[in-house]
Amino acid sequence: MAFADPHDADYDVHDRERLVPEPPKRVDAPVRTAFERDRARVVHAAASRRLAAKTQVVGPQSDDFVRNRLTHSLEVAQVARDLARALGCHPDLAETAALAHDLGHPPFGHNGERALAALAGECGGFEGNAQTLRILTRLEAKTVDAEGRSAGLNLTRATLDACTKYPWPLAEATPPSGVHADGSPRVVVKFGVYDDDLPVFRWMRDATPGRRRCVEAQVMDLADDIAYSVHDIEDGVVAGRIDLSRLDREAVWATVRDWYVPDAGDSVLDATLGRLRVVEGWPTDRYDGTRAALAALKNLTSDLIGRFCGAVVVGSRSGTPVRHAADLVVPPEAELEMAVLKGIAALYVMQADDRVAAMGRQRELLTELVAVLLDRPRELERPFRDDWEAAVDDAARTRVVVDQVASLTDASAVAWHRRLTR
Repeated sequence: MAFADPHDADYDVHDRERLVPEPPKRVDAPVRTAFERDRARVVHAAASRRLAAKTQVVGPQSDDFVRNRLTHSLEVAQVARDLARALGCHPDLAETAALAHDLGHPPFGHNGERALAALAGECGGFEGNAQTLRILTRLEAKTVDAEGRSAGLNLTRATLDACTKYPWPLAEATPPSGVHADGSPRVVVKFGVYDDDLPVFRWMRDATPGRRRCVEAQVMDLADDIAYSVHDIEDGVVAGRIDLSRLDREAVWATVRDWYVPDAGDSVLDATLGRLRVVEGWPTDRYDGTRAALAALKNLTSDLIGRFCGAVVVGSRSGTPVRHAADLVVPPEAELEMAVLKGIAALYVMQADDRVAAMGRQRELLTELVAVLLDRPRELERPFRDDWEAAVDDAARTRVVVDQVASLTDASAVAWHRRLTR
């Protein structure tokens, strides 16, 4: 038998409500809290399994060691759970949000998101976080309402809110700027809900003030930032692209300013790198692939994650860390240190010529695949064919095709394109 988490007392019936009421579980079923059930539903979702074959920074087929979207999500979930416990907010909510945070990513990550956004203008755009909400509340099959319409995983209100990084529609979004963690420019407007998903969004945000993000969503977002700022470095070192003992200072600083902190001077960035270099395990020689070197690199990764989490816990000790009653505080020093790490990865991994060329080919592939499926909807998988038949206009049909393509893995997108365009 499972015991209720002590944090559960801070969340009321409204927080635990599901859009579609569910009958009590069998008396012989395991005793779990509502938020534990939500976590299990995300773990067992087909969309979660597909993350294993979706791009993180380097394509998942390129090496057995580098991270894909699934391994990244598991690592973000671990960071989020530990951070939530230290802060005093609900660990199950934060962990579930972290497990779900990349479900809406299409093939080829942010690069694929850019391609689909350019194709989805007439149906309300495309954005990975809005697609995550659509998956959780509509596309992933688990629950149907009284009229037979899919309610997705039918998660609780608090869990859905924790999964919502950008709690506003496209009409209220601000222009994009900067770059993503994978190096692609932010050309996609960031928002969290498509117009035809607004009813469930409004239910989820009932009694919530404006655009305010709940603290559990803030934990998820920070855990993601911490994880990729550290793990992209680890992957780049192991791949032989980054040598932390011999950095091109001027080139790194130019990238950091160009991508992340434009106003940071050399002296500030020098001091920031100096703080990182005294972290135990920072290498003084080039990585040589030995077990000793790999162990040192893994320990450096762990120490950096602990360093950033600890700084946030110390800086955020105020307010009640439940839903909309508190905000995280990331100290400026920690933000700069993460920006320097991301700048190093950006220079040596994301800007590599071979990667930039591959990204252009990926966008072309998705563009051609969407065009073929709009012309040949019989090729859609059964749930999406049903959606096509129910669509009332061309915009709705475009959304169905975008949903189908977004659901594909990197490898299946390539295979579908090869099969349908030969």
